[in-house]
Amino acid sequence: MITKTKSSILAISVIFILSIVMSACGNDDDSDKSTDESNSESDGNTEITLDSKMGEVTIPGDIENVIAPYHEDALLALGITPVTKWSIGESIQNYLEADLKDVPKIEWNLPQEQVLEQNPDLIILESNLDSYDGSYEDYQKIAPTYVMTEEVSNDWRKQIETFGKLLGKEAKADEVLKQYDQKVSDAKEKLNEAIGDETVALIWTMGDQFYLFEHDRHIAEVVYSQLEINQPALVENLGNADAAQWNPISVEKLSELQADHVFLLAEEGEQGIDTLKNSSVWQSTPAAQNNQVYVMNDPSHWTNKGLIASEKTIDAVVDTLTK
Repeated sequence: MITKTKSSILAISVIFILSIVMSACGNDDDSDKSTDESNSESDGNTEITLDSKMGEVTIPGDIENVIAPYHEDALLALGITPVTKWSIGESIQNYLEADLKDVPKIEWNLPQEQVLEQNPDLIILESNLDSYDGSYEDYQKIAPTYVMTEEVSNDWRKQIETFGKLLGKEAKADEVLKQYDQKVSDAKEKLNEAIGDETVALIWTMGDQFYLFEHDRHIAEVVYSQLEINQPALVENLGNADAAQWNPISVEKLSELQADHVFLLAEEGEQGIDTLKNSSVWQSTPAAQNNQVYVMNDPSHWTNKGLIASEKTIDAVVDTLTK
């Protein structure tokens, strides 16, 4: 067992359900492109036809009620509030709650009766249709349904571009992506001045279990690939993340972590925080000895991918390391 607490059991269930959903996506290489170039700068009032994993889909121009479970980040980045928000039981994407606190939840597998209750104008689905309660045809009967290719499902930048086309927000999509790139550039400059070649590691603790991020696990891709912060050797040796599996790492193994800085992701009161404080092997690591272990009490945006998640993480990294 990972932990004895219900909240931690739920949290790790979220990880593996999502991992199964994402890893089971088909190997569809189709790219999303408009079949009507004259509508590429739609003002939101023009019907368009786009290619999707399931072929061409015609989208009306008066979209108001959108359901895109687990991809609310991309919708909000475009200034669109969905009519429902993704959930697994009581678990939600907490980092989006400032904008979604009044939005009702919908279960991750999209039960058809819950979809009907929201009267959607557009449904946006993952590449892996096996994850859902209904079939593509079932959802099409409710509202126009767009199925992302695997490439779009796994790349939040492509999601924003694609959602921009779907919703007549192409100019907004271009704007927010350019703003994000500038944010990354500014952050890199500040971090280079503040920490130079020093290394950073990310650890998530739930209950008394610890999970070390590989270079491409969740938000670590932003930290290492975009911000170009150096990885400690232990992280490099982990190689690429396995989307369907994430094994905990022992405190004894963590004692080998020669990181200059460690971001410890843990909800307030998590048992793992005290475990590390009381561990002599952990306290002998460079980050602990130099008081450079930083507890982040909201793991939600660190364990996700999206423009808003990335921006929140960049802010946290910069604010912490440039003090």
